[in-house]
Amino acid sequence: MPESDHFFSVAQLMGSDSFILIFESQVLVRDENFLWSRQELSSFSVEEAECIFVERRENVAVIVVNLQEDISASLQAELNTLRSLLLSLPQDDFTLLGRACQLVDWYNTHRFCGRCGNETETHKKERAVVCIGCSHHYFPRINPCVIVLIMKGEQMLLARSSRSASNVFSCLAGFIEVGETPEEAVKREVKEEVGFNVANIRYVKSQSWPFPSQLMLGFLAEYSSGKIALEPSEIAEADWYDIDSLPNVPSAKVSVAGELIEYCIAQIKSGMRG
Repeated sequence: MPESDHFFSVAQLMGSDSFILIFESQVLVRDENFLWSRQELSSFSVEEAECIFVERRENVAVIVVNLQEDISASLQAELNTLRSLLLSLPQDDFTLLGRACQLVDWYNTHRFCGRCGNETETHKKERAVVCIGCSHHYFPRINPCVIVLIMKGEQMLLARSSRSASNVFSCLAGFIEVGETPEEAVKREVKEEVGFNVANIRYVKSQSWPFPSQLMLGFLAEYSSGKIALEPSEIAEADWYDIDSLPNVPSAKVSVAGELIEYCIAQIKSGMRG
């Protein structure tokens, strides 16, 4: 298929293409494999499905198929949520699958124009949909978020979310609001969620986080003033922890939160902090 095309008909599909199958936001997986060949799908009408180009991998086009019916039983496959595959897939595979899921979610939520209410149609050349009434264009969007690990000497603040039943303690995080810089968002989120002030905010790294379409901007910050005062609708627990007595924290293999924690532990052990 032409690399410039993002939506296409069956006439453009090739026998070498690989397919990701998604039904109602879940991924069809068989024997830990989520990429399907055209031959494996020969008995199914891919022609009737909605196909979106994801990327080219090793000179093979990877296409996500937005299924309108559940064919997992016929393929002897299972439906898995993206989150359930987070720990089992290599990073490159999870990134590919996350991008595919984000594209399907964007397409499913932009079938109608938010300006005039008319239906949208796919753009002929760009990755976009266009309103058939007012011609307004809609492109895939990401939602920028900040995530911050706060240090006080050699202790780190870790918190457990009120919105999750998990016992994982992690960094504070939140969406960047309109008109904010990421650093301003860090200060606001910390103040809102745990009640104190921070300084010396430093960007470290970013991570695509497809739940459903976030870009996590990872920061370190230093405690400045104030006491812990939890916002109960956001934070169930929060406290300062030494590196030799940490609670259950995210894995550095799958999350920027885990990487920030691991980075600070390494700094403390090497004597670079203090």
